[in-house]
Amino acid sequence: MTGALFDIAVIGGGINGAGVARDAAGRGLKVLLAEQSDLGSATSSASTKLIHGGLRDLEHYEFRLVRHALKEREQLWGIAPHIIWPLRFVLPHRKGLRPAWLLRLGLFLYDHLGGRKLLPGTKTLRLKSHPAGEPLRDVSAIGFEYSDCWVQDNRLVVLNARDAAMRGADIRVRTRCVAARREGGLWQLLLEDTQSGLKSEATARALVNAAGPWTDKIASDVAGIGASGRVRLVQGSHIVVKKLYEHDRCYIFQNPDGRIFFAIPYEEDFTLIGTTDRDYKDAPEAVAASAEEVDYLLAAASSYFRTDLTEADVVWTYSGVRALFHDGAANAQETTRDYVLQLDRPGTQAPMLSVFGGKITTYRCLAEDVLDKLAAIFPDWNRQRGWTATQPLPGGAFPAGAADDLARAIHGEHPYLTVREARRLVRHYGLEAREILGKAQDRADLGRDFGGSMTEAEIAFLMEREFALTAADAVWRRTKSALRMTSEEIGALDRYMQERRGAGETRRAAG
Repeated sequence: MTGALFDIAVIGGGINGAGVARDAAGRGLKVLLAEQSDLGSATSSASTKLIHGGLRDLEHYEFRLVRHALKEREQLWGIAPHIIWPLRFVLPHRKGLRPAWLLRLGLFLYDHLGGRKLLPGTKTLRLKSHPAGEPLRDVSAIGFEYSDCWVQDNRLVVLNARDAAMRGADIRVRTRCVAARREGGLWQLLLEDTQSGLKSEATARALVNAAGPWTDKIASDVAGIGASGRVRLVQGSHIVVKKLYEHDRCYIFQNPDGRIFFAIPYEEDFTLIGTTDRDYKDAPEAVAASAEEVDYLLAAASSYFRTDLTEADVVWTYSGVRALFHDGAANAQETTRDYVLQLDRPGTQAPMLSVFGGKITTYRCLAEDVLDKLAAIFPDWNRQRGWTATQPLPGGAFPAGAADDLARAIHGEHPYLTVREARRLVRHYGLEAREILGKAQDRADLGRDFGGSMTEAEIAFLMEREFALTAADAVWRRTKSALRMTSEEIGALDRYMQERRGAGETRRAAG
């Protein structure tokens, strides 16, 4: 095989693959990223949407992981203040479960392990007289309030990929790596466009296997190396219901089975509840929230909230598969959430580095560690380390905590928008909201309204700048506008996007 020569080829366009591509491109390397579906369409779009240290991980003595993640919270908030913002979490004490002194000790460590600077620390709440206690039944005498951050998870993936592309990376969505072999000190790759079936070839000095749930499959079936069984697939499901309370705090609840789950204000009108945590044996692409998981989350939430939730209250469910490193733990809950990097390089042959585990919060550190491992083989790659900690992601070149100020400014510039619409645009696009709105003087200037406040101007931006090809890419992943759209509206949008793509391809062919 022949084809373009890259320094590094990344298989997998989730948060880890996109983070590696961005870091490598910023170091001046020639980068290829191949994603078989949409960017972040699997695990990285199915998270609980949190940038957090992992309070639960303290119980499993994962102090390194928690410290790592806590340090990253404010780092990531600083480079992406439009899609990441702080939240306050309420942890009620419940008799018969973890004692209050243990919760307070854990939160003391949580406050001090990671060098917190901007986020406020823990405080004790008297829930029977505090607004956070109002939505709860069987209110405890005390609870604790601490800080973590929210993230628009798919947008974090897309912005990393976009930044990589702006720095020269070749980002190929809907592109599957069907074969990889070592030859002449290089990786020879055969790639297939999953929509057209067209095949292409590429060559790379190093291969990064960041395929998440498909990591074992890439190693064994595509590259022909490594034994299977290194990935432990763990399913996490969530439900979305109509808003359960009016204040802006989140809750972290303890269940009698030892698990914890969250209730989080979601997209202004809803509450997100999750997650489950169980081993998964089926095909990763077939994952869906089971009736058992939905019932589990409904029962757990109903045991804390005054509202008795039933299946009829569920607006939407989603589920993802975490690809954890199989460390031999007895159950899914005890399996480490830390990442493991495994390098395969027989003799002096071209290296393949496989990524296992990890979490959204530590993706940037993971990418640095991947490049450090490869820089030991290719010393010319050992440059500009740490640049991703300070360079903002697209749209995020403004101070942390200033997103609401930006939304007010944009509302002033475009008064035909509601305050809520201006805030939504800023919380997705930051400074680039101005690019979407352009010189529009009224709604008509933004083009067709597809529903869910999704306009033709926004769709054009998503297609031209953010790799969106289908309505699902636009309204379920890049945004959650689908929660306010009918199936007919989503279908109409999908037809429009296909027509727009076809017209663009015709123009390119003619040009």
